[in-house]
Amino acid sequence: MQLSNGKTLTLILLSALLLGVLYCYISQSYRVVSLGSVWEEITADGRSEVHIESHHLVAPDRKLVSSEHLQYKQPSIVSGRTDVVAVTPWLAPVVWEGTFNPVLLDSIYKPQNISIAVTVFAVGKYVMFLKDFLETAEQHFFIGFNVHVYVFTDQPTKVPQVKMAAGRQLTVCSVPSSKRWQEISARRMELIQTLIEEKLQNRNDFIFCLDVDSKFHGRWGTESLSGLVAVIHPGYYRDDRSRFPYERRPESRAYVGPGQGDFYYCGGAFGGLLQEVHQLAKTCRSNFEADAKEGIEAAWQEESHLNRYMWINKPSKVLSPEYLWQDFKPRNPEVYIVRFSGVVKNYAEIRPNV
Repeated sequence: MQLSNGKTLTLILLSALLLGVLYCYISQSYRVVSLGSVWEEITADGRSEVHIESHHLVAPDRKLVSSEHLQYKQPSIVSGRTDVVAVTPWLAPVVWEGTFNPVLLDSIYKPQNISIAVTVFAVGKYVMFLKDFLETAEQHFFIGFNVHVYVFTDQPTKVPQVKMAAGRQLTVCSVPSSKRWQEISARRMELIQTLIEEKLQNRNDFIFCLDVDSKFHGRWGTESLSGLVAVIHPGYYRDDRSRFPYERRPESRAYVGPGQGDFYYCGGAFGGLLQEVHQLAKTCRSNFEADAKEGIEAAWQEESHLNRYMWINKPSKVLSPEYLWQDFKPRNPEVYIVRFSGVVKNYAEIRPNV
């Protein structure tokens, strides 16, 4: 039977509508996370070609279920902070003090019995920062939750003994030393990828990758949880993106061209769901190694590749500079609280080839 053009169009529209309804129904119950290989190639004329070879894990969504007995301040959509932007153009939250209710969020996540892995690299003289990092994490980082800290170091005997609360533990992972701090930095993505594949699958829900030469000063908790989490770099968040220190050579797989990019993100703090961070680490490692074979080292090693990745794969939550400030900088008026901050240091003393 042959249909007229009008009837054919009607059938197509009905089919599309049914598919949309089916998609919405499935999306209510499941979240699809890619666990395959994702990589980019930058062509000679600067075009990006994204290659995907993947299989998928279908995992239940985490529902935001609150206790019916919990009382808290009434939220408002017409009053609140007016000095900062609290949502990105792709509708991801930007987390600032005053934009969330910590009691409410903790009451939602606590019954889920979530576990958070943390990676920190203390190689060479950077081991000197580990004690302050661990002690302040015990005071401020996901207090009352299951936390497992993985310390990567070439000096296992120098890892300090820090008393940890119930549900919190530390594992030391030995890594070789290096004569170049750039190599130490570059290997982080490889080690994070391997850790997730070999030890963390089915053990942890979320992971955060943090710089050791930093200390916690305030709460870092459930407000930071999401699929892929980025932290805005404190040095550039007021600047035009033309001043961001992206990798600007088109031949590098970390390349971000003029007029491109959203924000400049920290390489010293990022995280999210285990599957999401696995994909980020695997992709950045692949691109870094492909660059290295061609004699290219991105301007800021893994941070450059991370910024390229997060420009293409938008983070689902963005943490404000409160979540990685710099101790040598005075606080700007919009930064009500510093939660995590890089300490003042002499790079000539701690980096092997500076």
